[in-house]
Amino acid sequence: MGWEREDRFSVSAGGGKDKGREGKDGRGNGGGRGTVKHRPWSWQRFPLRPGRGRQRVLITGGAGFIGSHLAEELLRRGNEVHLIDDLSTGSIENIDHLRGDPNLHYAIDTIANESVLAELVDRCDTIYHMAAAVGVKLVVEEPVRTIETNIYGTEAVLRHAAKKGRRVVLASTSEVYGKSARVPFREDDAMVLGPSTTRRWGYACSKAIDEFLALAYFHEHGLPVTVLRFFNTVGPRQVGTYGMVVPRFVRAALRGEPLGIHGDGLQTRCFSFVGDVVGAAIKVAAGSYTVGEVYNVGTDEEISIAELAERVVAVCGSASPIVHVPYEEAYGEGFEDMRRRVPDLSKIRQAIGWKPEYDLGRILSAVVEYESGRMRVEMPAAPELAPPPPVPA
Repeated sequence: MGWEREDRFSVSAGGGKDKGREGKDGRGNGGGRGTVKHRPWSWQRFPLRPGRGRQRVLITGGAGFIGSHLAEELLRRGNEVHLIDDLSTGSIENIDHLRGDPNLHYAIDTIANESVLAELVDRCDTIYHMAAAVGVKLVVEEPVRTIETNIYGTEAVLRHAAKKGRRVVLASTSEVYGKSARVPFREDDAMVLGPSTTRRWGYACSKAIDEFLALAYFHEHGLPVTVLRFFNTVGPRQVGTYGMVVPRFVRAALRGEPLGIHGDGLQTRCFSFVGDVVGAAIKVAAGSYTVGEVYNVGTDEEISIAELAERVVAVCGSASPIVHVPYEEAYGEGFEDMRRRVPDLSKIRQAIGWKPEYDLGRILSAVVEYESGRMRVEMPAAPELAPPPPVPA
Protein backbone atom coordinates (compact mmCIF):
# COMPACT_ATOMS: atom_id res chain seq x y z
CA MET A 1 0.00 0.00 0.00
CA GLY A 2 1.51 3.36 -1.04
CA TRP A 3 1.53 6.44 1.10
CA GLU A 4 -1.04 8.65 -0.59
CA ARG A 5 -2.42 11.89 0.70
CA GLU A 6 -3.54 15.29 -0.46
CA ASP A 7 -0.79 17.70 0.51
CA ARG A 8 -0.94 21.47 0.94
CA PHE A 9 2.25 21.59 -1.13
CA SER A 10 2.42 19.15 -4.05
CA VAL A 11 5.01 18.66 -6.75
CA SER A 12 4.11 20.09 -10.14
CA ALA A 13 5.09 18.79 -13.56
CA GLY A 14 7.85 21.38 -13.62
CA GLY A 15 9.27 20.13 -10.33
CA GLY A 16 8.36 23.18 -8.24
CA LYS A 17 6.23 23.31 -5.10
CA ASP A 18 2.69 24.43 -5.84
CA LYS A 19 -0.18 25.07 -3.49
CA GLY A 20 -2.54 22.10 -3.30
CA ARG A 21 -4.50 20.76 -6.24
CA GLU A 22 -5.16 24.22 -7.61
CA GLY A 23 -1.71 24.88 -8.96
CA LYS A 24 0.73 27.70 -8.65
CA ASP A 25 -1.58 30.63 -8.12
CA GLY A 26 -4.06 28.77 -5.88
CA ARG A 27 -6.89 29.33 -8.38
CA GLY A 28 -6.40 26.46 -10.82
CA ASN A 29 -4.21 28.37 -13.28
CA GLY A 30 -0.91 26.63 -12.57
CA GLY A 31 0.63 23.25 -13.15
CA GLY A 32 -0.19 21.50 -9.87
CA ARG A 33 -0.97 17.78 -10.15
CA GLY A 34 -2.86 17.46 -6.89
CA THR A 35 -2.49 14.14 -5.05
CA VAL A 36 1.05 12.86 -4.68
CA LYS A 37 2.49 9.62 -3.33
CA HIS A 38 5.20 9.97 -0.74
CA ARG A 39 5.88 9.03 2.83
CA PRO A 40 4.02 11.39 5.22
CA TRP A 41 5.68 13.06 8.14
CA SER A 42 5.81 11.12 11.41
CA TRP A 43 2.99 13.16 12.96
CA GLN A 44 0.73 12.23 10.04
CA ARG A 45 1.49 8.51 10.29
CA PHE A 46 0.89 8.63 14.05
CA PRO A 47 -1.94 11.14 14.59
CA LEU A 48 -1.58 13.71 17.34
CA ARG A 49 -3.22 12.77 20.58
CA PRO A 50 -6.62 14.31 21.21
CA GLY A 51 -7.09 16.82 23.98
CA ARG A 52 -8.12 14.10 26.43
CA GLY A 53 -6.01 11.69 28.40
CA ARG A 54 -2.64 12.08 30.05
CA GLN A 55 0.04 13.91 28.07
CA ARG A 56 3.70 14.62 28.70
CA VAL A 57 4.24 18.31 28.14
CA LEU A 58 7.26 20.63 28.14
CA ILE A 59 6.81 24.36 28.75
CA THR A 60 9.81 26.58 28.11
CA GLY A 61 9.57 29.72 30.21
CA GLY A 62 7.33 27.70 32.51
CA ALA A 63 7.87 29.93 35.55
CA GLY A 64 6.85 33.02 33.63
CA PHE A 65 3.48 34.73 33.60
CA ILE A 66 1.74 32.80 30.82
CA GLY A 67 3.86 29.68 31.27
CA SER A 68 2.90 29.23 34.92
CA HIS A 69 -0.82 29.56 34.15
CA LEU A 70 -0.44 27.06 31.32
CA ALA A 71 1.33 24.64 33.66
CA GLU A 72 -1.42 25.04 36.25
CA GLU A 73 -4.17 24.25 33.74
CA LEU A 74 -2.34 21.28 32.21
CA LEU A 75 -1.72 19.81 35.66
CA ARG A 76 -5.38 20.34 36.54
CA ARG A 77 -6.23 18.21 33.52
CA GLY A 78 -4.02 15.39 34.80
CA ASN A 79 -1.00 15.82 32.53
CA GLU A 80 2.66 15.31 33.32
CA VAL A 81 4.28 18.74 33.01
CA HIS A 82 7.96 19.56 32.63
CA LEU A 83 9.14 23.16 32.95
CA ILE A 84 12.41 24.88 32.12
CA ASP A 85 13.06 28.50 33.07
CA ASP A 86 16.20 30.46 33.89
CA LEU A 87 14.15 32.91 36.02
CA SER A 88 15.53 35.90 34.11
CA THR A 89 12.02 37.35 33.82
CA GLY A 90 10.03 34.51 35.41
CA SER A 91 9.78 33.78 39.13
CA ILE A 92 9.82 30.64 41.24
CA GLU A 93 6.93 32.22 43.18
CA ASN A 94 4.73 31.71 40.11
CA ILE A 95 4.95 27.93 40.51
CA ASP A 96 5.32 27.68 44.29
CA HIS A 97 1.73 26.48 44.65
CA LEU A 98 2.34 23.74 42.06
CA ARG A 99 5.55 22.25 43.43
CA GLY A 100 3.79 19.67 45.58
CA ASP A 101 2.14 18.09 42.53
CA PRO A 102 3.87 14.78 41.66
CA ASN A 103 3.17 15.41 37.97
CA LEU A 104 5.27 18.60 37.95
CA HIS A 105 8.97 18.48 37.10
CA TYR A 106 11.03 21.62 36.67
CA ALA A 107 14.57 22.60 35.76
CA ILE A 108 16.02 26.00 36.68
CA ASP A 109 18.13 26.34 33.58
CA THR A 110 18.31 28.06 30.22
CA ILE A 111 17.15 26.58 26.92
CA ALA A 112 20.63 27.49 25.68
CA ASN A 113 21.83 24.50 27.73
CA GLU A 114 21.11 22.08 24.91
CA SER A 115 21.95 18.88 26.78
CA VAL A 116 19.20 19.64 29.31
CA LEU A 117 16.83 20.84 26.57
CA ALA A 118 17.39 17.70 24.49
CA GLU A 119 16.61 15.45 27.46
CA LEU A 120 13.40 17.32 28.23
CA VAL A 121 12.27 17.23 24.59
CA ASP A 122 12.92 13.50 24.54
CA ARG A 123 10.61 12.98 27.53
CA CYS A 124 7.65 14.94 26.19
CA ASP A 125 5.00 14.69 23.48
CA THR A 126 4.10 18.39 23.18
CA ILE A 127 6.21 21.52 23.60
CA TYR A 128 4.81 24.95 24.40
CA HIS A 129 7.63 27.37 23.62
CA MET A 130 6.91 30.37 25.84
CA ALA A 131 10.46 31.38 26.74
CA ALA A 132 11.31 34.80 25.33
CA ALA A 133 12.61 38.24 26.19
CA VAL A 134 9.47 40.34 26.61
CA GLY A 135 8.36 43.79 27.71
CA VAL A 136 9.00 47.13 26.03
CA LYS A 137 11.40 48.31 28.76
CA LEU A 138 13.58 45.19 28.50
CA VAL A 139 13.49 45.30 24.69
CA VAL A 140 14.71 48.92 24.62
CA GLU A 141 17.30 48.64 27.39
CA GLU A 142 18.77 45.24 26.47
CA PRO A 143 18.37 44.74 22.71
CA VAL A 144 21.21 42.22 22.35
CA ARG A 145 19.75 39.98 25.03
CA THR A 146 16.31 40.34 23.46
CA ILE A 147 17.37 39.34 19.95
CA GLU A 148 19.72 36.53 20.97
CA THR A 149 17.30 35.00 23.48
CA ASN A 150 14.41 34.98 21.04
CA ILE A 151 16.22 33.75 17.93
CA TYR A 152 18.82 31.34 19.32
CA GLY A 153 16.47 29.90 21.93
CA THR A 154 13.71 29.26 19.41
CA GLU A 155 16.13 27.69 16.93
CA ALA A 156 17.36 25.25 19.58
CA VAL A 157 13.82 24.26 20.58
CA LEU A 158 12.71 23.73 16.98
CA ARG A 159 15.82 21.76 16.03
CA HIS A 160 15.48 19.31 18.93
CA ALA A 161 11.72 19.05 18.45
CA ALA A 162 12.20 18.23 14.76
CA LYS A 163 14.62 15.41 15.59
CA LYS A 164 11.93 13.73 17.69
CA GLY A 165 8.86 14.79 15.70
CA ARG A 166 7.36 16.58 18.71
CA ARG A 167 4.27 18.78 18.55
CA VAL A 168 5.19 22.46 19.06
CA VAL A 169 3.12 25.52 19.89
CA LEU A 170 5.19 28.67 19.43
CA ALA A 171 4.25 31.85 21.30
CA SER A 172 4.63 34.92 19.11
CA THR A 173 3.29 38.44 19.45
CA SER A 174 1.12 41.10 17.87
CA GLU A 175 4.30 43.19 17.66
CA VAL A 176 5.10 41.47 14.35
CA TYR A 177 2.38 43.54 12.66
CA GLY A 178 4.50 46.59 13.40
CA LYS A 179 3.12 49.93 12.23
CA SER A 180 0.46 48.50 9.96
CA ALA A 181 -2.54 50.80 9.64
CA ARG A 182 -4.81 48.01 8.43
CA VAL A 183 -7.03 47.22 11.39
CA PRO A 184 -8.09 44.67 12.53
CA PHE A 185 -4.89 42.70 11.94
CA ARG A 186 -5.27 39.48 9.95
CA GLU A 187 -2.76 36.66 10.04
CA ASP A 188 -1.96 37.10 6.33
CA ASP A 189 -1.43 40.88 6.56
CA ALA A 190 1.94 42.38 5.62
CA MET A 191 4.38 43.24 8.40
CA VAL A 192 5.22 46.96 8.46
CA LEU A 193 8.25 47.44 10.68
CA GLY A 194 10.27 50.52 11.51
CA PRO A 195 13.97 51.18 10.85
CA SER A 196 16.74 49.08 12.38
CA THR A 197 18.03 52.24 14.08
CA THR A 198 14.96 52.16 16.37
CA ARG A 199 15.64 49.51 19.01
CA ARG A 200 12.04 48.55 19.77
CA TRP A 201 11.68 46.99 16.30
CA GLY A 202 14.42 44.48 17.15
CA TYR A 203 11.89 42.58 19.26
CA ALA A 204 9.28 42.49 16.50
CA CYS A 205 11.91 41.35 13.98
CA SER A 206 13.23 38.64 16.29
CA LYS A 207 9.75 37.22 16.82
CA ALA A 208 9.03 37.43 13.08
CA ILE A 209 12.20 35.41 12.46
CA ASP A 210 10.97 32.90 15.05
CA GLU A 211 7.79 32.52 13.01
CA PHE A 212 9.63 32.18 9.70
CA LEU A 213 11.94 29.59 11.22
CA ALA A 214 9.08 27.59 12.75
CA LEU A 215 7.19 27.47 9.46
CA ALA A 216 10.42 26.61 7.61
CA TYR A 217 10.81 23.59 9.91
CA PHE A 218 7.21 22.68 9.10
CA HIS A 219 7.68 22.87 5.33
CA GLU A 220 11.17 21.38 5.14
CA HIS A 221 11.21 18.86 8.00
CA GLY A 222 7.54 18.24 8.69
CA LEU A 223 7.68 19.65 12.22
CA PRO A 224 4.10 19.84 13.54
CA VAL A 225 4.17 23.44 14.73
CA THR A 226 1.55 26.14 15.22
CA VAL A 227 2.27 29.83 15.79
CA LEU A 228 0.10 31.89 18.16
CA ARG A 229 0.27 35.68 18.08
CA PHE A 230 -0.73 36.93 21.52
CA PHE A 231 -2.33 40.36 21.92
CA ASN A 232 -1.59 42.02 25.28
CA THR A 233 -2.22 39.08 27.59
CA VAL A 234 -2.83 40.16 31.19
CA GLY A 235 -3.90 38.65 34.51
CA PRO A 236 -2.63 37.63 37.95
CA ARG A 237 1.16 37.09 38.31
CA GLN A 238 2.08 39.54 35.58
CA VAL A 239 4.54 42.17 36.79
CA GLY A 240 4.96 45.73 35.62
CA THR A 241 8.76 45.63 35.88
CA TYR A 242 9.33 45.47 32.13
CA GLY A 243 6.65 47.94 31.09
CA MET A 244 3.42 45.89 31.24
CA VAL A 245 0.78 48.53 31.64
CA VAL A 246 -2.09 46.85 33.52
CA PRO A 247 -0.16 45.63 36.61
CA ARG A 248 1.79 48.91 36.62
CA PHE A 249 -1.41 50.95 36.67
CA VAL A 250 -3.11 48.74 39.26
CA ARG A 251 -0.22 48.80 41.73
CA ALA A 252 0.12 52.57 41.39
CA ALA A 253 -3.61 53.08 41.97
CA LEU A 254 -3.66 50.81 45.02
CA ARG A 255 -0.77 52.79 46.51
CA GLY A 256 -2.32 56.16 45.67
CA GLU A 257 0.58 56.98 43.35
CA PRO A 258 0.33 58.73 39.95
CA LEU A 259 -0.52 56.58 36.93
CA GLY A 260 1.95 57.49 34.19
CA ILE A 261 0.57 57.41 30.64
CA HIS A 262 3.16 57.40 27.88
CA GLY A 263 2.47 59.94 25.16
CA ASP A 264 -1.01 61.37 24.69
CA GLY A 265 -2.76 58.19 25.88
CA LEU A 266 -4.90 57.91 22.76
CA GLN A 267 -3.09 54.78 21.56
CA THR A 268 -5.42 51.77 21.87
CA ARG A 269 -4.91 48.15 22.86
CA CYS A 270 -7.02 45.02 23.33
CA PHE A 271 -6.35 43.18 26.60
CA SER A 272 -6.96 39.44 26.85
CA PHE A 273 -7.16 37.30 29.98
CA VAL A 274 -4.39 34.78 30.54
CA GLY A 275 -6.88 31.98 31.28
CA ASP A 276 -8.54 32.49 27.90
CA VAL A 277 -5.16 32.49 26.14
CA VAL A 278 -4.08 29.29 27.88
CA GLY A 279 -7.31 27.58 26.84
CA ALA A 280 -6.70 28.55 23.22
CA ALA A 281 -3.13 27.23 23.28
CA ILE A 282 -4.19 23.85 24.67
CA LYS A 283 -7.01 23.49 22.17
CA VAL A 284 -4.77 24.43 19.24
CA ALA A 285 -2.18 21.84 20.29
CA ALA A 286 -4.76 19.06 20.35
CA GLY A 287 -5.45 18.90 16.62
CA SER A 288 -3.39 18.20 13.50
CA TYR A 289 -5.58 20.53 11.44
CA THR A 290 -3.91 23.54 13.10
CA VAL A 291 -0.40 22.40 12.14
CA GLY A 292 1.52 24.83 9.94
CA GLU A 293 -0.86 27.69 10.73
CA VAL A 294 -0.63 31.10 12.42
CA TYR A 295 -3.45 32.35 14.66
CA ASN A 296 -4.21 35.60 16.45
CA VAL A 297 -5.14 35.05 20.10
CA GLY A 298 -6.70 37.87 22.08
CA THR A 299 -9.82 39.97 22.29
CA ASP A 300 -11.15 42.68 20.02
CA GLU A 301 -12.43 44.87 22.89
CA GLU A 302 -10.46 48.05 22.14
CA ILE A 303 -9.64 50.72 24.71
CA SER A 304 -7.33 53.73 24.81
CA ILE A 305 -4.58 53.79 27.42
CA ALA A 306 -6.02 57.02 28.85
CA GLU A 307 -9.42 55.37 29.33
CA LEU A 308 -7.73 52.28 30.79
CA ALA A 309 -6.07 54.45 33.43
CA GLU A 310 -9.41 56.01 34.35
CA ARG A 311 -11.05 52.59 34.68
CA VAL A 312 -8.23 51.26 36.86
CA VAL A 313 -8.52 54.25 39.20
CA ALA A 314 -12.29 53.71 39.43
CA VAL A 315 -12.05 49.94 40.06
CA CYS A 316 -9.44 50.49 42.77
CA GLY A 317 -11.46 53.29 44.39
CA SER A 318 -8.27 55.34 44.24
CA ALA A 319 -7.58 59.07 44.25
CA SER A 320 -4.41 58.62 42.20
CA PRO A 321 -3.74 61.36 39.65
CA ILE A 322 -3.17 60.49 35.98
CA VAL A 323 -0.10 62.09 34.45
CA HIS A 324 1.40 62.08 30.96
CA VAL A 325 5.01 61.01 30.48
CA PRO A 326 6.76 61.73 27.16
CA TYR A 327 7.99 58.64 25.33
CA GLU A 328 11.49 60.09 25.30
CA GLU A 329 11.50 60.26 29.09
CA ALA A 330 10.23 56.69 29.44
CA TYR A 331 12.22 54.92 26.72
CA GLY A 332 14.75 57.37 25.29
CA GLU A 333 14.98 59.28 22.02
CA GLY A 334 13.43 57.89 18.84
CA PHE A 335 10.91 55.53 20.42
CA GLU A 336 7.99 54.57 18.17
CA ASP A 337 4.61 53.23 19.27
CA MET A 338 1.62 51.78 17.44
CA ARG A 339 -1.61 53.78 17.58
CA ARG A 340 -3.92 50.75 17.37
CA ARG A 341 -3.47 47.03 17.82
CA VAL A 342 -6.67 45.06 17.21
CA PRO A 343 -6.81 41.38 16.16
CA ASP A 344 -9.10 39.76 13.64
CA LEU A 345 -10.17 36.60 15.48
CA SER A 346 -12.19 34.96 12.72
CA LYS A 347 -9.48 32.43 11.78
CA ILE A 348 -9.06 30.90 15.25
CA ARG A 349 -12.80 31.06 15.85
CA GLN A 350 -13.42 29.07 12.68
CA ALA A 351 -10.58 26.61 13.36
CA ILE A 352 -11.28 25.62 16.98
CA GLY A 353 -14.45 27.47 17.93
CA TRP A 354 -12.55 29.63 20.42
CA LYS A 355 -13.58 33.01 21.71
CA PRO A 356 -12.49 34.88 24.85
CA GLU A 357 -14.74 34.66 27.90
CA TYR A 358 -13.32 37.50 30.01
CA ASP A 359 -14.16 41.11 29.21
CA LEU A 360 -11.98 43.95 30.46
CA GLY A 361 -14.11 44.52 33.56
CA ARG A 362 -13.55 40.95 34.79
CA ILE A 363 -9.87 41.12 33.87
CA LEU A 364 -9.30 44.29 35.91
CA SER A 365 -11.20 42.87 38.88
CA ALA A 366 -9.01 39.74 38.83
CA VAL A 367 -5.79 41.76 38.64
CA VAL A 368 -6.88 44.17 41.39
CA GLU A 369 -7.80 41.26 43.68
CA TYR A 370 -4.42 39.59 43.05
CA GLU A 371 -2.35 42.74 43.50
CA SER A 372 -4.26 43.72 46.64
CA GLY A 373 -3.49 40.35 48.21
CA ARG A 374 0.13 40.58 47.14
CA MET A 375 0.55 44.03 48.61
CA ARG A 376 -0.93 42.88 51.93
CA VAL A 377 1.71 40.13 52.08
CA GLU A 378 4.48 42.58 51.19
CA MET A 379 3.38 45.09 53.83
CA PRO A 380 5.80 44.93 56.80
CA ALA A 381 4.28 43.92 60.11
CA ALA A 382 3.81 46.71 62.64
CA PRO A 383 6.61 46.73 65.24
CA GLU A 384 5.71 45.44 68.66
CA LEU A 385 5.32 48.22 71.20
CA ALA A 386 7.41 48.06 74.36
CA PRO A 387 5.35 47.57 77.50
CA PRO A 388 4.66 50.81 79.38
CA PRO A 389 6.89 51.53 82.38
CA PRO A 390 5.49 50.50 85.74
CA VAL A 391 3.46 53.13 87.57
CA PRO A 392 5.39 54.31 90.66
CA ALA A 393 3.77 53.34 93.96
